[in-house]
Order: sequence, then structure tokens, then C-alpha cells
Amino acid sequence: MAHRVLLLLSLAAAAAVAAAVDAEDPLIRQVVPGGDENDLELNAESHFLSFVQRFGKSYKDAEEHAYRLSVFKANLRRARRHQLLDPSAEHGVTKFSDLTPAEFRRTYLGLRKSRRALLRELGESANEAPVLPTDGLPDDFDWRDHGAVTPVKNQGSCGSCWSFSASGALEGAHYLATGKLEVLSEQQMVDCDHVCDSSEPDSCDSGCNGGLMTNAFSYLQKAGGLESEKDYPYTGSDDKCKFDKSKIVASVQNFSVVSVDEGQIAANLIKHGPLAIGINAAYMQTYIGGVSCPYICGRTLDHGVLLVGYGAAGFAPIRLKDKPYWIIKNSWGENWGENGYYKICRGSNVRNKCGVDSMVSTVSAAHTSE
Repeated sequence: MAHRVLLLLSLAAAAAVAAAVDAEDPLIRQVVPGGDENDLELNAESHFLSFVQRFGKSYKDAEEHAYRLSVFKANLRRARRHQLLDPSAEHGVTKFSDLTPAEFRRTYLGLRKSRRALLRELGESANEAPVLPTDGLPDDFDWRDHGAVTPVKNQGSCGSCWSFSASGALEGAHYLATGKLEVLSEQQMVDCDHVCDSSEPDSCDSGCNGGLMTNAFSYLQKAGGLESEKDYPYTGSDDKCKFDKSKIVASVQNFSVVSVDEGQIAANLIKHGPLAIGINAAYMQTYIGGVSCPYICGRTLDHGVLLVGYGAAGFAPIRLKDKPYWIIKNSWGENWGENGYYKICRGSNVRNKCGVDSMVSTVSAAHTSE
């Protein structure tokens, strides 16, 4: 009986939150300030035209325009659902609002990860990171404030997120080792890295078709290192390998997998620099800003990103309290999220963190000679 009462109270609380969010939906504020849901449906085409102009979209003919309009309408409804499920963040129209979820996953997500390989990495990896002390960790920390993070990049229509996650971690590690921040090449990994997980023959790095950050670190160890972005620029497509070993500017000394423990993740972040992580990107297609902390989120990892810091108190007005969060650098350009960044809640009492603590790796850079 007590369980039934608790369930009814939980449902009532969720309904109250949903009503509060619906009364002032960030989606409506962004698309048509002062509008309502009926206005959004009735004037969807005018909102779509504004979206097209805002993001510089173009379609080959009237048929594709009509199709993208229908997808846009569906994504408006989807963003509203996300807002109800994730009220501490803001969801709405983004530059991906004319893509179906399947198109979005196929084009912008590229983390190749099986559950068996994940469990092996977390429990049996030879590269498991040693346990670090967690006493005295600062309440807030952000590597952007310490010069270890390069500007936000854009992977374009290529599932190469894994290479951006790996390069970002090595950029930070190289800065810690040398004091010099280098913008490193993702395209080298897209073109030249075809390393496979030894026990998962289907988990191979495959350019725009996906890859793994730990595979990328293994490739960089074998290849000798990574060229700069300037010497091996990004094209966003699978091209012929043009790696020139004489132009290496950063090298991997070793890499490790961090345990599923937030204290250890924070300690490794501070000691080793930004961390390569996997995440479930289910809410990221519609994300605008704020601290994402959805009531429901899967732990299937499909996107590689870079963990650069954490905060103790990101105010969540719907939940009427400050919420601690991780700071994540994405690779979809500065015109997505919070100038290219994503915040997601953290804390031992948070159940649905979209797998953000499930696949974390750290890399150390070797000193290289010019």
C-alpha cells in the first residue's frame, strides 16, 4: 500500500512539473516569443522559414522542402517532450531540427561501442587507471580557465565525433606536458586510423562511420603521434591517408580507462587534463542550454565528447535548486548548445546521467621535439 501511495505522489509531482514547464516553454520563447502550442502548429511553416533563414538551409526542390517541413513539425513536438522530461535544461529549435532522429544519429553520432567491450574495459582492462585520492578536490574546475582547451570545432556531416574526443584529450595532455596548446588534426585519424578492438572485430575505427577513442589512442601510439590541424586540415570526409611522420606535434605516452566513479573521474580530470568520454546523445539534438538532467535517459553510448570540467551549482529553476554538473565540449560548432558546450548533471543521487560516467578514458602525452 505504501508503494502505491508513493507512486501516486510521484506521478502527481511529475504532472505539476510538466504543467509548470508547459506554461512557459523555452521552445515557444525561442521560436515565437509569447506564442502558444496552437500558434506553433498553425504557423509552423512561417517558423520553418525563419529556421531556414537563421541556419542557412537550402533544399533541392519543393518536394524536399515539404518533407523537411514535416520533419521540422515532428521535431517541434519532440522538443516539447524533451522539455517535459528534462525541465532543468532548455530544449527547442536547433540547426538539426530538419533531421529525423535516424538521420541525426547516422550523420552526427559515431561512437562504436558494444556492451561486451564496454564491460570488459570497465572490469578487465589492462589499461585501467590507478585509484587516485579524492580528498580536497575543488568544488568547481574548468580546464578552459587554465589554457588546456582549444576552440570548439565542427565535425560537419561526418560521424567522426570519436576523433574529436580523442584529439581534444591529447591537446590537453600535450599542454600539460609541454606548456604549449596545439590544435591537433582529427582528419589524420579519420583517414589513417583503422584500429580494431582485439575482441570486437566489428568495433573498428572507420572514419566518418564511427570509431572508439581508446582505439584512436592505440593507433596514435603505433603511428608515433598526431599532426597539427594546420598541417593535416579537416575535410569532414573519408580521404586517402596523407600522414607525414615528420610533422608530428603531439604523441601518446599511455592511456587508461577510468572507473565508473564520479570522484575518480573528477580526480583524473584534474590530474591528467580533459577526458575522452562517451555519452547517450538522446537529448542533444534539441538542447539549447542549461543543465540537462532528464528523468529518463538510456545508457547506450552513441557519441564521443570531451569532459573539460565540472561545477558545483548550476541553477535549475524548474527544480528550484542548484544542481552540480559536468562541462562537456562538443564538436558541432559554436552555434549549438552553450557556444558549443553541454552541461549534464552529476552527483551520486542522480540516476539518469545518459551514461556520461560509463566510458571515460585519460591520455598522457610524451614530450616531443620540434
